[in-house]
Amino acid sequence: MNNQIKGLLYFYVNDFRHSFLIFWSILLLVLVVSISFSIFLLGYEDGMMAFGFPFGIYFYCAFLGFLAVKESIPFAIKIGATRKNIFISIGLFFILLAIFKALVANIIQELVLLIVDNANITSFLFIHPAMMFDDTWFNRVIIDICMMFFLLAAMFVFGLLFYKFGIAGGGAVTGVLGVALLLGMAKGWIFDFISNLVKQIDIVFFYQVLGIGFLFFLISFIFLRRITIEKKR
Repeated sequence: MNNQIKGLLYFYVNDFRHSFLIFWSILLLVLVVSISFSIFLLGYEDGMMAFGFPFGIYFYCAFLGFLAVKESIPFAIKIGATRKNIFISIGLFFILLAIFKALVANIIQELVLLIVDNANITSFLFIHPAMMFDDTWFNRVIIDICMMFFLLAAMFVFGLLFYKFGIAGGGAVTGVLGVALLLGMAKGWIFDFISNLVKQIDIVFFYQVLGIGFLFFLISFIFLRRITIEKKR
């Protein structure tokens, strides 16, 4: 790894550190509130409080992937980074971020479960996509890594569309996708697809999602190789 890539990684970490700390502070606060409320529900027969790390984390990754274009690309170009090094450094940052957040979230979940079980708080429940087939710590980590990298890469490409082609270009793509989604919902095939997918889902599906994420990221190089510091309006 050359010094330029190391420097870019250092910039990405420091640039997003503030939003990262704010996000985790809010997420942990919501967790504490959820546990506190579940203690109150112990007095009710069917009272149950559920919390899931993935919902907030996945949304954050989608937002960060889109924001990374605006925050990182102009700076990297200004300091003279090559397009290849920008591509490699962002890819490494996305992978490391996904692994780090997956490990942190699931370690915290295991620690909280230990406390909740010892305190006999039966009205609190963690929810996770792994519950659809085999809810183990390893599966949760793998699923989170796959989903986070996919969202980071997909929204990074989406952000590049807006950066390179402006609101008109990005809006056109958004419009096409929106129309396709509405047509699919109207004809019912989207609901059928989701229903069949949920029935057959397993860990292999998330490996496939990871593969699609890598494909999205490779596509991003098409935009990065000729990108300039001046974005379209």
